[in-house]
This record gives sequence, C-alpha cells and structure tokens, in this order.
Amino acid sequence: MDKRIKKIKNIRLHHEGADLLMVGLAFVVLVGIILWFSIENKIPFYTFLVLCGIPYCIAVNFFRCPIRRFEGDTDNIIVAPADGKIVVVEEVFEDKYFHEPRQMVSIFMSLWNVHANWFPCEGVVEQVNHYNGNFHKAWLPKASEENERAEVVIKAENGQRILCRQVAGAVARRIVTYAKPKDDCYIDEHLGFIKFGSRVDLYLPIDAEVNVKMDEHTTGNVTVIGKLKN
Repeated sequence: MDKRIKKIKNIRLHHEGADLLMVGLAFVVLVGIILWFSIENKIPFYTFLVLCGIPYCIAVNFFRCPIRRFEGDTDNIIVAPADGKIVVVEEVFEDKYFHEPRQMVSIFMSLWNVHANWFPCEGVVEQVNHYNGNFHKAWLPKASEENERAEVVIKAENGQRILCRQVAGAVARRIVTYAKPKDDCYIDEHLGFIKFGSRVDLYLPIDAEVNVKMDEHTTGNVTVIGKLKN
C-alpha cells in the first residue's frame, strides 16, 4: 500500500469537533443552495464559498485526530503529549505538587497542529485539577501560571511522579481533560483536547534524561521527550 494512502487512512476527525463541523457544514450547504437558486449573478455564491470554505477547512484540519501507536519499549519512557514545537527546556522549582527542582519541557501548539493530547507515560493518575484564568499568548512564560489550565499528576510505573499541564492560549477557550484520579493511564491513550491554540507543560524529575531541544518539533505519542531513571 502506498505510504500516502496509509497515512490518510490513519487520520480521522476528533469527536470534540463533531458538532461544530456538522453545524458549520449544514450552514454552508444551506446558504449556498439559497444563493445558487435565488440570485442570477453567481459571484455572491462563489464569494460565499471562499469566505466560508477557507475557515471551515481550517477547522477540519484543526480537529484531525491521527491514529498513532508508539513503536518501541514503553518502560520509563516519556513521549510527547502533543504535536508542536518545544519552547521551554529548563530547570525550575515546582512548589505546588513536588516542592523540589524539576525539569520543565513545554510544547507550543499552533492553530495548524493536531490538538489531541496523549498521556506522556504509563502509570496511575493521582490528581486532576482545573483552574480558570487569563488567556495570554500560550508561548509566554506567565501563561503556565496565569492562564486557564488543567493539571494532571501521574505516578509512573517506576514510582516517580510527573506533572502534565494543559494550558489555554490567547485563542483557546476550552480545555477538555479525560484523565480521572485513580485511573490507570497508558501511552497511546488520549489525555484530553485543547481547542484552538495552546501549550502542554511537562514537569519531569530532575534526574530524568531529556532528549529534546529548543525549537524542535514534536509529534504527539511518537517523539520521545526523555526517559526516567530506574
């Protein structure tokens, strides 16, 4: 099978966008039919198709949901929870959950990225907290602490704890988190979804091996962010 055909077959639309896309398509079709049969001059019809068709195609692209399976051993592995670009790789002091130095890795998702989020490791969900907040641009440092966000603390299989934070951006207005306390979590499973531009932060143990660099592009559930110590 041609690789391009196989890639297309492995892409579907995320259920978070189903209602929006169905309503949008119904609107475009209905108005298009009215314009086509009620106006002799077809220029308004074609203008409408362009003005509405482009945003609709962008929305379809945004709600893509590729079917991905991590290839390789998952023991102590941390995979990228999202598609995007690495905007932070630094040591910070995490004073809310761990009260100790941590390695922070942040992935910024643009409007063109897939916005489904995957669990970064295998283990058990310990805590899930959601906080209302501002909507600063997602790549700004203050976005992690001041923007609307959802925080998921995971106890990995080796006993170490990881924080995965979903952060809303300047455009994002809804964070969806599927993780629930006491749930088992696995690589290949969806952690949640963030609508329209955002970022995901990871707080890893200070002794974790980090394999990514600034400005590197990541593929959710594929790119290896790092590895935990045994």
